[in-house]
Amino acid sequence: MTTHRRSVSTGRSRVQQAALLVGAVFLLVGVLGFIPGITTDYDTMEFAEHHSEAKLLGVFQVSILHNIVHLLFGVAGIAMSRTAAGARTFLIGGGVVYLVLWLYGLFIDHDSSANFVPVNTADNWLHFVLGVGMIALGVLLTRRARVSR
Repeated sequence: MTTHRRSVSTGRSRVQQAALLVGAVFLLVGVLGFIPGITTDYDTMEFAEHHSEAKLLGVFQVSILHNIVHLLFGVAGIAMSRTAAGARTFLIGGGVVYLVLWLYGLFIDHDSSANFVPVNTADNWLHFVLGVGMIALGVLLTRRARVSR
């Protein structure tokens, strides 16, 4: 059985706080992806294809579908942060999803119709960092405390 330390001030465990924070960031990113100016070349945004030249913060290629995925991940993270088990599942499961998305982005031709998300090199490496980071949070924040003798 895993122990989950609770924060004195919020009543949430560390893993729940992490999932809530990650979920809130995804929600924020999803919203920002729909704001012209924060998303450059907003007028070129497509629903789900590689022709979308819209870029969040001028760096990360986005589409309507990509933004919706961020919004859904955000809602899921916030909802699943209600329990420690749900928070752990969100962080580890979401991390695995982002690592799969990273691999997808590495192997597809970015100029092909297979790039329907769409992703660019910056997205790929962000997905890698997100995947590893989310899994690390899910695992490290739910490890058993070592008993010292």
